Amino acid sequence: MVQSVASSINTIGYSGIGYQVSGAKLVPIANHGDQYVLPTQENVQSGRYPLSRFLYVYVNKDPNRDLAPIEEAYIRYIYSREGQQIVLKDGYVPVSREFAQDELAKVGLGLDR
Repeated sequence: MVQSVASSINTIGYSGIGYQVSGAKLVPIANHGDQYVLPTQENVQSGRYPLSRFLYVYVNKDPNRDLAPIEEAYIRYIYSREGQQIVLKDGYVPVSREFAQDELAKVGLGLDR
């Protein structure tokens, strides 16, 4: 879809920010009125850009037990600096350090970055 929009005149489409290609323009949008906001990393992370969402990862964890070592390693990795660099490299918006800390705390882990 993005390639089609990029190669056609007078077209519009909706896609995730990670699918941006040359020739397709990111368009600022407004929640209401004329306060248009560009989908920059800062605007997405702060919540100012009104059309963004998280990718959720659910863990089936017994609240009375620790995570298995492999599960703990995976969760730590996705929130680590290295894991978030992959998110950024692939064109998506990484979570903030504070957000990562809060999410890790929910499963009893700390941030090692």
